Amino acid sequence: MSSYETPNFSIDLSDQVALVTGASSGLGYRFAKVLAKCGAKVALSARRIDKLEALKKEIESDGGICAVVPIDMSDRVSIREAVVSVEEQLGTITTLVNNAGMPDAQWAVKQSDELIDTVMGTNLTGPYILSCEVARKLMQEKLPGRMVNIASMAAFNTTSQSAAPLYSITKKALVRMTEALAVEWAGRNINVNAIAPGFFSSEMTDGMLERIGDITPTLNRKRIPTAEQMDSTLLFLLSPSSECVTGTCIKIDDGQMSR
Repeated sequence: MSSYETPNFSIDLSDQVALVTGASSGLGYRFAKVLAKCGAKVALSARRIDKLEALKKEIESDGGICAVVPIDMSDRVSIREAVVSVEEQLGTITTLVNNAGMPDAQWAVKQSDELIDTVMGTNLTGPYILSCEVARKLMQEKLPGRMVNIASMAAFNTTSQSAAPLYSITKKALVRMTEALAVEWAGRNINVNAIAPGFFSSEMTDGMLERIGDITPTLNRKRIPTAEQMDSTLLFLLSPSSECVTGTCIKIDDGQMSR
């Protein structure tokens, strides 16, 4: 007889301590609210503290438990200090959403060293270091964990007119990081997966559309989805029922991109 319920699916995250980076706006803002609504204690991380404090009030007014933990994903000291701060305030991080990211919005040959370092640090090096810090603690305490890295369809599609080569490169590397860490940490019961959104309404996307104009008429469904339409995918990857799913990247682009 199977010991699993029928269906074997739950979104009860009440035993989880979750860290969401880039939680001050856009997808991260939504992810943090969703995880708190499902019972997780959520650490809200970003650089804009005022935005995080506003989100904290919103979550707590709805009965959730959270803490504001400032973090600069391009600063290794900031990353490591944030992990310690979350543990002191909420407990050991068992769920990590690597959502923080930034575009380059510049042709490759025109990029400064500072821009290159910041984009690489925020989009790739920072998430790698943060993931390793969280995993190291989970291994020490012999706890299972779940991580979701927010990649992008730019990891799979780019054009000569994109003017975002570093963004595309770092997001592709983030997908490979997901696969590599999933294999290395599978024996420690740490699942690592990724989501690759297409054009979703967010602060980053809105800024891009201001530069290039409205692309809605060019999309197959003539619409730009909202963050709420990603809830189910996030919860699937972070729920206890997806214990066999690791090293996967789920594309969510509303049929916008070629395959």
